[in-house]
Amino acid sequence: MPKLLIEGGHTLSGVINVSGAKNSVVAMIPASILCDTNAKIYNVPNISDTNDLIDIINMLGCKSNFTDNTLIIDTKNVKNEVITSSYSSKLRASYYFMGALLGKYRHVELYLPGGCQIGARPIDIHLDSFEKMGVKITKEGDKFILDAKKLVGNELNLRFPSVGATINIMLAAVKATGKTTINNAAKEPEIINIADFLNSMGARITGAGTSQIEIEGVDFLDNGKISIIPDRIEAGTYLIAGSLIGKNLTINNLCSADLSALISKLREVGVNMEIHETSITVTSPKVLLPINVKTLVYPGFVTDLGQPMQALLTKCKGISLFEETIYENRMQHIKYLQKMGAKIELNNNIALFKGPVNLKGTNVTATDLRAGATLVIAALIAKGTTKIDGIKHILRGYDSLPRKLDSVGAKITLVE
Repeated sequence: MPKLLIEGGHTLSGVINVSGAKNSVVAMIPASILCDTNAKIYNVPNISDTNDLIDIINMLGCKSNFTDNTLIIDTKNVKNEVITSSYSSKLRASYYFMGALLGKYRHVELYLPGGCQIGARPIDIHLDSFEKMGVKITKEGDKFILDAKKLVGNELNLRFPSVGATINIMLAAVKATGKTTINNAAKEPEIINIADFLNSMGARITGAGTSQIEIEGVDFLDNGKISIIPDRIEAGTYLIAGSLIGKNLTINNLCSADLSALISKLREVGVNMEIHETSITVTSPKVLLPINVKTLVYPGFVTDLGQPMQALLTKCKGISLFEETIYENRMQHIKYLQKMGAKIELNNNIALFKGPVNLKGTNVTATDLRAGATLVIAALIAKGTTKIDGIKHILRGYDSLPRKLDSVGAKITLVE
């Protein structure tokens, strides 16, 4: 199994270019099958989630070419096949084929999706919404069968602004009969990106990025074209690393407006930043001040940066409080930070950090994607060498992480 070896204590200087957003591409690829001839997606991150989704669309009869971060998909011969667990279990985002295949064929057979085990993450909001659009849902073990004699738009009131449910509803609704209204919709930047992709095909979606999205169903979709937005989670991860061990480290090809909650917290800590629209240059201060962090739905502090932020809290002078409110199992990395020397008191999803502490390199394991990013940051600031197992999780969401960090001064090696 591949591992990362990281020798800590090396200053990060130079430029890191951020790749396209993982949380966009994982919906874009399933959405592409709604086209009747072809789709082109630019700025595609080269991550394992991308390649796993390409495998699924190829299994469904698409022809694809992924070169130089551009994905061209020929959908003329797409067919509605059962998506078996051998495909769906590799990543949670396989559930976006529910909405896409419902929109195109009114019928889906899909095994329960996989992904990082960071909590229950039920899909009942997705399924409840589909039922209100006329879908009959049958569950046979881990297999879902969704069937609609007629897919009809409806007014849908989400009890929680779920990103996955918002996107899945959009995918189904673009070819449904009549108008669909999503109330309490998720407002993440990726939602806008995906709506723009669907609109490029001829969909009629308004309100993306607000709490109310309206979709007027159409009969025909084709020639989708989009450029994926910068990955705000990747950008934030490197900004946190730079806040700890950076000297004029520039994170380039980002959207600073999408990072406002993180920027606010880094300012509160005392980090020196030069902020531009598409880049941020960061230098670590001599002293990091203690802060409180609470994850919230967008535009609050994003849960995907909550774990990486905890690596920074180990170096804050005093007591910092962290609270995770989105997922109930997003603290699996804490024991590894403690193994490295962090002083953390954990009570369910609330963690108390006492710092600063000097972390020490040791053997740790990435239990999920963002836990892996946290351990990478911790290893960069630790004394000695850290070996990180389970890096398949990291490779799911960070394009060329070892190469990018090596290019700015980190001592990091990918061992196959």
